[in-house]
This record gives sequence, structure tokens and C-alpha cells, in this order.
Amino acid sequence: MTSADENKTEGTPIPIFIMGKRYLVPDSLTIMKAIEHAGYQFIRGCGCRGGICGACSTVFRREGDYKIYSGLACQTVVQPNMHLAQIPFYPALRQRYDYARAEATAETVHALYPELFRCVACNACTKICPMDVEVLDYVSALKRGDLDAAARLSFDCIQCGLCASRCQGEIPQNHLAQLARRLWGGKLAPRASHLRQMVEAIASGRYASSLAELKALDRAALKKAYAERQMEPEMAGEDWRPESDVGL
Repeated sequence: MTSADENKTEGTPIPIFIMGKRYLVPDSLTIMKAIEHAGYQFIRGCGCRGGICGACSTVFRREGDYKIYSGLACQTVVQPNMHLAQIPFYPALRQRYDYARAEATAETVHALYPELFRCVACNACTKICPMDVEVLDYVSALKRGDLDAAARLSFDCIQCGLCASRCQGEIPQNHLAQLARRLWGGKLAPRASHLRQMVEAIASGRYASSLAELKALDRAALKKAYAERQMEPEMAGEDWRPESDVGL
């Protein structure tokens, strides 16, 4: 096989429309790779490429279909005759506040984002979410003052802003979710005892000698130590610990 063959992208060519212009791209590509295949260079709207950061939010229509679909460009595979446009940043309102002084109450959220109560429960926010977050559910939880429920329901939000782009009440749902998780996680959630124990162990110097030994290894020995390290079993329980930490 020649190097030219190795660089070929597998797949059947299909037409897609990027910002209104028609291109032929292999049908095996994600939207992100198809955009690059068409000759575009990402300056914004391309982050982790792994479906985590939310930087590549994309909206698209299918030929003859009235509905607006959404997805992450790094995860969504192209379809014939899709018309797509990226929204790497949606300018939704983000309020400024002093986190240290902010009280972890519903009143804090309501005061910063009174537009929350403009929600008409149309559910367009949930329908467009690429992460299948029940956006309306956490908005409703915030309206009734349940920070715990809002934080848990919005846990998978990646801040792409697509929900805000479709909201009739012009609510920045993603920023509401972020505020709820910050208040709940930092001021209401129970402190993890195992985290405190680990911090204390590090401060006491428990790992100082092990780190010193690793730093003294050459590249080959370091690679060997890494390959032979104890791995967490796939079906390990929440109480699993490596042998070096048993009894910690």
C-alpha cells in the first residue's frame, strides 16, 4: 500500500452543505472531520474532539425536513444533504457575582436570573440538547428552589449554549445550570471523607519517597514502571484501592 493510499479517507462521497455551500465528503466522517475535509481550518469551535467541552455545537437540517437538529461536530456523523452551521459560542447572559459571599439558596439564583420565570415550559431547550440533558426539568427545579435536583439533573451539561438559542423566554439555561452546580457542589454537598484522608496523606509525606524514586528513573525504566503499574479492575467497587493505599 502506498502512502497516498494510506492517507485516503474511507467512505462513499455524499453531498453536505456547510454554511450554504455544497461539498462532497466521505459518509464515514464526523461533521468536524468533514468540515476539515472540505478545506476549512478550525480557529474556534474545536476543543477536546471527544464530546466533553461543548465547543463544537452544531445545528443542521435534513433535506425536506422542517425540524432543526443539533449535535456536537466531533461526535455526529454526516448525512446526505444535511445543511449545517456551527455555533461555537452563543451570547447568552452570564451574570457576575461574588462566589465567596453568595448564599447557596434559590433566592440567589432568582435574584441573578429573574428571567428564569419567563419559562413557558415549551421544552425546546431539552429537545435541542446534544447531551440529552432534561433541561426543562432542571429549570423547573430551580423555579421551585431545589438546588440539589437542579445540580444533579444538569450534571452532563457541557455549556454549548444551544438551549439558550432556542428559548422563547430568552433564558440562559446553561449558565443557570452552572450556577446551581457551583452553589450546591461548593456549599451544600457533603464533604467526601476519602478526599480529606488523601489530602492528609499527601501532606504527611506518605508519597514523598515513591515520587523521589520515580523522578530518579530514566525514560526506559519509567516506561516499564508505568506499564507494570497496578490497574483498577473494570468491575471494581467504589471501595477499591491500590495495594499501596490499603489501610489508608
